[in-house]
Amino acid sequence: MLPPSFLAAPIAHRALHDRAAGRPENSVEAIEAAIVAGYGIEIDLQLSADGRAMVFHDYDLARLTGEKGAIQRRSASELGASRLLGGATGIPTLPQVLDLVAGRVPLLIELKDQDGALGAAVGRLEEATAQALSAYDGPAAVMSFNPNSVRIMAGLAPDLPRGLTTCSFRPEDWMLIPGGTRDRLRDIPDYDDVHAHFISHEAQDLDRPRVAQLKSQGVPVLCWTIRSPEQEAQARRIADNVTFEGYAAEIPS
Repeated sequence: MLPPSFLAAPIAHRALHDRAAGRPENSVEAIEAAIVAGYGIEIDLQLSADGRAMVFHDYDLARLTGEKGAIQRRSASELGASRLLGGATGIPTLPQVLDLVAGRVPLLIELKDQDGALGAAVGRLEEATAQALSAYDGPAAVMSFNPNSVRIMAGLAPDLPRGLTTCSFRPEDWMLIPGGTRDRLRDIPDYDDVHAHFISHEAQDLDRPRVAQLKSQGVPVLCWTIRSPEQEAQARRIADNVTFEGYAAEIPS
């Protein structure tokens, strides 16, 4: 079950990031800022060369660090020394972030697909994630676009809330994913099979009938990514909470 705290304060997408203000995506600075503001926090995980769960969105280092190469080709210590552009710190590990957050706000953790095509060649990142979270007693939940990742997490950490990140899977946005896979995942067929507790759905696709069906069954619906108060108001007609960036979302009193 998804704790009620995940449906209270809005959730800061990749933490409360603003590179111009010295807070890059998924950085220690952005995480600290979200905690101070009282927001929930969404972060992303990628795998290092030595099997550590790293808090980082992209598969390649270039956009966020200015360095060349895939994140999976660097060790955790090397990645920690790679300063994020616009910030003062490097790429943190999941255990470092858990120590920083320390249960003060909800932590929504997305496992990025390691298969490359949302297939079954996953497991190492899930194992590293489950191990890091095994002693964490704050509100945390995991999710992934890859149902296989969620299924593995259900086995590794059955008491940890888990969900599916879902969307319209437009071909132009998911060119590396086989068409048959996109068509299959579009209507969220794996929700019951992976024993999910919630979905986090693309905001522009919230009117999908399958989303309405799940909501009618009591499934919590989060959404991504909201970038203005107007978009938030529209999304909240369906979604129970929003993941936001680029503006100061209002925290309900």
